[in-house]
Amino acid sequence: MKRYLLLVFVVLFLTTLSGCCWKKVASEPAPAAPEVETVEPETVQPEEVPEPEAVPPTAMELYDQDYAELPLMHKVVKGECLWWISEYRQIYNDPFMWPLIYKANRDKINDPDLIYPGQVFYIPRTFGLDELKESRRSAGAPRPYLPPEDANLPTELRDDLGWEF
Repeated sequence: MKRYLLLVFVVLFLTTLSGCCWKKVASEPAPAAPEVETVEPETVQPEEVPEPEAVPPTAMELYDQDYAELPLMHKVVKGECLWWISEYRQIYNDPFMWPLIYKANRDKINDPDLIYPGQVFYIPRTFGLDELKESRRSAGAPRPYLPPEDANLPTELRDDLGWEF
């Protein structure tokens, strides 16, 4: 065993001496190129016009952009119900808003308790405060029938309620 360890150390020592780990040094540095002085002709610079500063979007505009990107359709998957669909963050983020989906899709839904996999429902994105309150009341929400502040609501409605964006 000692022989093998001695052999390993000898091989490692010889490989470091053989030059595989040595840094190659150039024999002579390359001569520096002589500096040439260049003279640029004077040119008339036009007056620099400052660019208008970009105005960052307001919180309301950012919310409006995010709201516009929310899906307008939802395909039912096995085991879902209108309550769960409206509770999804990208739909309404509020389960008590399921009657909005039901009313918008009455031609496809005979009974709100019976929806089937594969059905595609339209998700309404424009509605008023009265329609929202009626929807939440009929779903059994507690008074005053206002959704939580993290619910996905149209920008105008959120502004009318005085909520932050």
